[in-house]
Amino acid sequence: MDKRHTVALHVGAAVLFFSFASVAAEIPPGAAACSGCHAAKSTVVTPVPGLNGRDAAQIMVAMKEFRMGQRPATVMDRIAKGFTDDEINAIAAWYAAQKD
Repeated sequence: MDKRHTVALHVGAAVLFFSFASVAAEIPPGAAACSGCHAAKSTVVTPVPGLNGRDAAQIMVAMKEFRMGQRPATVMDRIAKGFTDDEINAIAAWYAAQKD
């Protein structure tokens, strides 16, 4: 394989990689609504804790506890009831991967 084909192969692989990466980075359904209360940046001061970079397991446990009424809440108990386990897991994984 000559150098031109090698370069084309590498460029093609990079395009394919970033195409999959952008799909994987898409915000899951329901997660965008979280930023109404949970600040999107750690520099924003709010009494509601931020979610970016938080451990996915912590988010999943909290959401499921809210949903089952096992964690004190103002509105999260009602919000959490609207999500399935799969949706909660996807949201938690997405927020865990986010960095400011």
